[in-house]
Order: sequence, then C-alpha cells, then structure tokens
Amino acid sequence: MQIGEVAERTGLSLRTIRYYEEVGLVVPSARSQGGFRLYTEPDVDRLQLIKRMKPLGFQLEEMRDLLAILDPVPGSPDLADPAARLAEFSRTAEQACADLRAKLRVAEEFAALLRAHLDQAPARRSSAPVRSR
Repeated sequence: MQIGEVAERTGLSLRTIRYYEEVGLVVPSARSQGGFRLYTEPDVDRLQLIKRMKPLGFQLEEMRDLLAILDPVPGSPDLADPAARLAEFSRTAEQACADLRAKLRVAEEFAALLRAHLDQAPARRSSAPVRSR
C-alpha cells in the first residue's frame, strides 16, 4: 500500500512516516516504478508499535533498541542482553502509564470542577460587553 493509505490506517501524518523512514525506524518494503513508497502489513504493524511508544516518552534510540527486540529486521542492532533490556523497557512503560493516569485524574478533576461551575452559574446574557485586557 502507498504512504497515504498507511497514514490513514495508522493515524500518523505523511511527514511523521517519512521522518521515521529518515531516522531508520521504518523502511518501506519496496518502491513502485514511479518511486512511490510501498508498505506491507508488517510495516504498518511496526508503525503502530512506534506510535504506541511515542506517548510513553521513548526516545528514538530507545525505540530503535525496542524494535530490535520486538520486531527485528535485517540490520537491527544486536543488544547484549535483550531480555534484561526488555524488562527495563517494560518498567519504563509501566511508570509512564502510571504518570499519565495521574495526569488524567488531575485533568478529569479540573473538567468536573468546570462542569460544576457551569451547572451553578446563572444564565448569562450575551449583551454584556466583553472587556479585553
């Protein structure tokens, strides 16, 4: 499939997919005669894996190492102790998830506070002038 379909399926922008190619995280499986990037299902799966790493704060080098463990391709780096490195990545991901859950709780509390203020606020007329600072 071409890059546009991959972008649609993964929710990643064309620019992001090209960037991941540039830094060597995902390389299209082939090119068409016209030079268009062509991707396979495993390429899409690899992009989905990268997409899952990003919000957890993994850096490019960490992504590269983790991909070498989870989805090795020819030319992947050889890691000294893949099992230990995977355990480290797992701990990092668990901690990042806990941090995100804590941030979400704070955000949900704030949203609830705003809803409560809206429910208590008297209906305001839009005729009052808006002051700028």
